Amino acid sequence: MMNTSTKLWGGRFRSELSTETEDFTQSIDVDSRLIPHDIWGSQVHAIMLARQGIISDEDLQQILHWLSKAESDFRDGKFVLKPEKEDVHMNVESYLIEGAGSEYGGKLHTARSRNDQVLVDAHLYIREQLLDTQQGVSHLCRAFLSIAQDHTETVMPGYTHTQHAQPISLGFWATAYVSMFLRDQKRLNAAYQLANLNPLGACALAGTSFSIDRNLTTELLGFDGTHEHALDVISSRDFIAEPLFALTLLMTTLSRLGEEIVYWTTYEFNIATLDDAYATGSSIMPQKKNADIAELTRGRTGKVYAALMDLLTNLKGLPTGYNRDLQEDKPPLWGAFDVVQSCLGILPGLLETLDFNTDRLELLVNANFATATELANFLVSERGLPFRKCHEIVGNIVGGLAKQGKTFEDWAETQELLRSEGIDLSITQLQHILDPKRSLHNNRSRGGTSPAEVKRMVSELGEKLSQIDNQIHLRQEQINTAYQKTLGVTEQVLGGKAIAEVCFN
Repeated sequence: MMNTSTKLWGGRFRSELSTETEDFTQSIDVDSRLIPHDIWGSQVHAIMLARQGIISDEDLQQILHWLSKAESDFRDGKFVLKPEKEDVHMNVESYLIEGAGSEYGGKLHTARSRNDQVLVDAHLYIREQLLDTQQGVSHLCRAFLSIAQDHTETVMPGYTHTQHAQPISLGFWATAYVSMFLRDQKRLNAAYQLANLNPLGACALAGTSFSIDRNLTTELLGFDGTHEHALDVISSRDFIAEPLFALTLLMTTLSRLGEEIVYWTTYEFNIATLDDAYATGSSIMPQKKNADIAELTRGRTGKVYAALMDLLTNLKGLPTGYNRDLQEDKPPLWGAFDVVQSCLGILPGLLETLDFNTDRLELLVNANFATATELANFLVSERGLPFRKCHEIVGNIVGGLAKQGKTFEDWAETQELLRSEGIDLSITQLQHILDPKRSLHNNRSRGGTSPAEVKRMVSELGEKLSQIDNQIHLRQEQINTAYQKTLGVTEQVLGGKAIAEVCFN
């Protein structure tokens, strides 16, 4: 019986797939962003095959010619993906075979499986997206550092349980976010190290009997090293899970920031005002100015959380080797990248234009006993009392004042309540001890809110950001150098040089 299947893998099949099967199994929409990476990986694979004597110089010339044409057509918007070809990889290979003929194009897939081909494309794409994400995080951090530099002595209430806790500075608040985001950078960096390993050469799951050179493909694709164990290569998806986990925690921090922006810009808090360029109005209420960017950041966090759970659920019961379930590994990560990068693209501008009501911040910090701990600490250090006793004394004073609807700034009542506890302090002393700005300067322990410490942290955090930015630049250069080297080899081959004569430097 003659074979009637037109699929590149259809040798044993006697009929075409049903339309429903093709629709159900195709991954064109998901993989379309991988076209340039698939072409690059195929160029490198072909170069390696020729250098190892597995295909001829003529084979290589034809393959590279049509791959270059595919790349050009893609840039010009002429490369149209056909769903009946199932995925990007089959589309590229079919384009090659249709152009060069099967006698040439049919040789590209020698010593390669779609299993490791897909992984190469994903690794190449993910590392680029991780670097783009890291750049976005750095941009956001610099917006926070700018706030910190301008507000090392701008006093405000710090909160625990969403209740006034102790005085901090606005600059201290801003550097806290930079500290958080630097940990996100570490996680993204670790994810990059996993992504930047070469899976090409693992083939279906067992390697190959052909004498391939995995070190050469590692070099030409700009990877840091080779993921060696073929079965592990095909089975593992931690290079997808790790970036997704890092993005999930990053989105958690972005959502927390969104929450603070939402309530800080309310009428009740009134401690920050959004620039008109970063706020929206109401279709019915003319007075409204809504923090929609912050709300959407908070709201879209669920998509990233869901993406991580989607992937982990997919992976939890899979045996080693390739399973078609793994076709579903990329959509969660792609979607998470899109959400996170969208947020990182707009939040720096929102922060840079946010107008802080410093008078309101100072009013709030004096309104609700935020310096109570300072008074307790004074009694410990100056009167030699146990801290627990001092805590009780100050608590009694706060309770007495609150019952009368008064604050520490009702100095006579505060003084009298202290005297009833056996503590005699002048009003001048009280004003000095309970001054929120003085409290900032007092908390000068390492990492504290004192202006000197905040300035030190701004400087050190800025240096760390510069190191990260430099690392991102070096990695981008490494990728670009590898790509240019691949193009250089391609140009030499297409110019008529035999692979043995090609310069790889």
